Amino acid sequence: MPDAGERKLGDDGRMTRPARWLAGLLTVTGTAHLVAAAGFDQMIPSFLGPARPWVYGSGLVELACAAGLAVPQTRRAAGWATAALFVAVFPGNVTMAVTSGDHAGWYQAAVSARLPLQVPLVWWAVSVARGAQGGGSATHEVPVEQEAVVLDQPGEL
Repeated sequence: MPDAGERKLGDDGRMTRPARWLAGLLTVTGTAHLVAAAGFDQMIPSFLGPARPWVYGSGLVELACAAGLAVPQTRRAAGWATAALFVAVFPGNVTMAVTSGDHAGWYQAAVSARLPLQVPLVWWAVSVARGAQGGGSATHEVPVEQEAVVLDQPGEL
């Protein structure tokens, strides 16, 4: 168990590099969803109805996750929320790849290349969540106190 004065990177509430970069990525993509929404409309599967509310909503969720990653008290929850977000938007990425046939070849290649990138994005968000203060992961030791019970007589408790 580490000394009381010993800290691991990020345990003092400072943003670790992975959390900072993830928050930056989410800030850029969330802002893009809000200022260039038309480019994201085709990601929304038609069965969900009008695309624009979904595009704006996902942009706001990305910005909320980014803000949560910046605050030590919410970093763990924001990391898990970000991982869930990356899983939730995967069908949109598939839709975009499948419906990109009218675009240039480079565009089709780019949207198709995004699909396998979701796995490391989810892993990245999970690792930020686990590494956050109070994360309870293998990098954080949690003291467990045990009290021995000594019985003088059988059946005594």
